[in-house]
Amino acid sequence: MPVEFVNAIGLRPPGAPAAGFIGPIDPVWLRRYARTIDEFGFDYTLVPYGSASFDQYVVAATVLAATERLKTVVAVRPNTAFPTVAAQALATLDQISGGRAIVHIISGGSDEEQQRQGDYLDKPARYRRSAEFVEVLREVWTKKDPFSHDGEFYRFDDFGPGYATFSGGPLAVSLGGSSEYAYAAGATADIFALWGEPLAETAEQIERVYAHARAAGRTGRIRFWVTFRPVVAATDELARAKAHALVERTRPFYDQVSRISATNVGTVRLREISEQAEEPDGGVLWTPRGIAGSGGASSLLVGSPETIAAALVRYVELGADVISLPTLGDLGDAIEVGRDIIPLVREEVARRGIDPELTFRVADESVAAGA
Repeated sequence: MPVEFVNAIGLRPPGAPAAGFIGPIDPVWLRRYARTIDEFGFDYTLVPYGSASFDQYVVAATVLAATERLKTVVAVRPNTAFPTVAAQALATLDQISGGRAIVHIISGGSDEEQQRQGDYLDKPARYRRSAEFVEVLREVWTKKDPFSHDGEFYRFDDFGPGYATFSGGPLAVSLGGSSEYAYAAGATADIFALWGEPLAETAEQIERVYAHARAAGRTGRIRFWVTFRPVVAATDELARAKAHALVERTRPFYDQVSRISATNVGTVRLREISEQAEEPDGGVLWTPRGIAGSGGASSLLVGSPETIAAALVRYVELGADVISLPTLGDLGDAIEVGRDIIPLVREEVARRGIDPELTFRVADESVAAGA
């Protein structure tokens, strides 16, 4: 499968009287941003969800209506919807768009954020719930006859037949996290999402997910998603100056996100990484102290198009072939990334014949031989 690229949707222009995803939607900007990232080579847009965000299904439907090729990654938190209801909404989006919907499950890294919507489960239970949620979603999308379910978190009788997707099969499911509970739940996912960590730490996390998958009896490859905020300029020096200015300009946004995710394991990991070295792996990756861990887009890749593309190819070699490069609603940055970086990554991956599927098979055979 080719390398695929993600950009989070922009709800309003940068500098509008709201930070991040909280504040009024500018519908003209939303459609313009979606059409732009569609045109410039992004494969997906993430439609995020939080207790203070807008309805993700409505936003996703607006994006899908405005674009022709772009797929939506619709974020869903299991505490906010019964799985049969979520499956219905997602299948509807997928049917109407001709197969352009996938789902990202948010288990919940912050107790405070979960409790704002009445969810008082602890973290281990939240991840077990996510795994059961995914199980029900897939059954709803594929069962041809009524079925019942009696699990730890969900129970129902004689539901169905379910809601078919455009393809007739289950939608791709993404799930993420940085804790052992998350890695265990990752055994149920098609795509596992990681924040932007250095290469060694990313390889370690990929192996942890696979260790849990093998323990659960799963075979086959899991795709991995890594997220970086790209800061690109004509030269590495100009990009570094641009990155420092961007961090100062967007610090209020990162501060806002940081307050929500302060105890998240991914946040803690990135803060520890930034304390050890702000610029690991030769300086392309920048994890600025004070904002590192403030969401997945707080890890910056800084440099010329060639420098950033070379760094991303190294992540693809590890098996991370879904690359999220959110530009936080900045249309100019999105165009630069789509025009100058995405083609370079795809060309280099093709030129070198990098095949994450083959890499997985070789690694899996090595594990089996060692066993």
